[in-house]
Amino acid sequence: MSSCAQNTEKLTSSKQHYENGVFKNLEMSYDSSFSTFLSNVWAFLTDKTENKIPEDNTIPIVKLTSKDIENMPNNSVVRLVHSTLLFKLDNKYILTDPVFSESITPFPFVAPTRFHKLPITIEELPFIDIVIISHNHYDHLDAPSIIKLKDKVGHFYTTLGVKQNLLDLGIDTMKVCELDWWQSCTKGSLSLTATPAQHFSGRGLFDRNKTFWSSWVINSSESKIFFSGDTGYFSGFKKIADKFGSFDMTFLEAGAYNERWKEVHMMPEETIRAHQDLKGKILFPIHNSSFKLSNHAWNEPLKKITKKAREKNILTTHPKMGEIISLLKYKQTQKWWEQQ
Repeated sequence: MSSCAQNTEKLTSSKQHYENGVFKNLEMSYDSSFSTFLSNVWAFLTDKTENKIPEDNTIPIVKLTSKDIENMPNNSVVRLVHSTLLFKLDNKYILTDPVFSESITPFPFVAPTRFHKLPITIEELPFIDIVIISHNHYDHLDAPSIIKLKDKVGHFYTTLGVKQNLLDLGIDTMKVCELDWWQSCTKGSLSLTATPAQHFSGRGLFDRNKTFWSSWVINSSESKIFFSGDTGYFSGFKKIADKFGSFDMTFLEAGAYNERWKEVHMMPEETIRAHQDLKGKILFPIHNSSFKLSNHAWNEPLKKITKKAREKNILTTHPKMGEIISLLKYKQTQKWWEQQ
């Protein structure tokens, strides 16, 4: 296992995915310029698709208490928001891309507001051993959430360049492990590896692709899971499976997709293909049902994923926000998005 990376320049100077001070994808280039952003925002604002936002109280949640979290069994997971997952593995808590704020953007005029209430607040959470940050977009690195969490987290694991974002929010430098693709850190019996993804980064006008993006492989003594972060479909999924073998559960983005940016966000059929490439046993679609980030109906992702998975005989799980499930035992969940 490689040690935690602390020097971005040293690690990336000879890397194919780092050039002229910015990170890049290896299989495609995506125009992430401000003009493209404005074009996408205009298309987003003027689109006439119906049902992009659910009616009040449409999305059911399971309200959790601190005791519920304390009693989570090993090898279990609960989805709290968007791509925010809380795992209990080997008696340690792992939280991914924590976003507990009601809205997520630096631009108030297009601020997406959360569709549903929180199953549990940050204040009610126990000590979190590990927080994983896949990249620095606002719906994955939420500054107010990080500030509230920082004193009850053991270590933050992220990818190259994002450490500075965390330091700016007051995180102790000794609590941040910054990794390049294929690098790993261990914490007791747990192993976390930053793996390739196809995306982009930036939190403002002048830091486009200055930090890296990654997916994550999490190994415990009894389970192996894959967390996609944000990514388009690419050959990297097969390479990850070649290195790590099959996964008990894959947590793959399935939402906020659009043909305009399909290079960096998977379409539903690509999510299915990625799960197959990863040799996953159970597919858990994430990155949906919390915020309006594209022009499709809010419940379209789960409808399409369910249909396409059934056609391919793929096991999928779609628990309610706040519903704790096992990573190792398949549970057929309710189609709550169709009952609304």
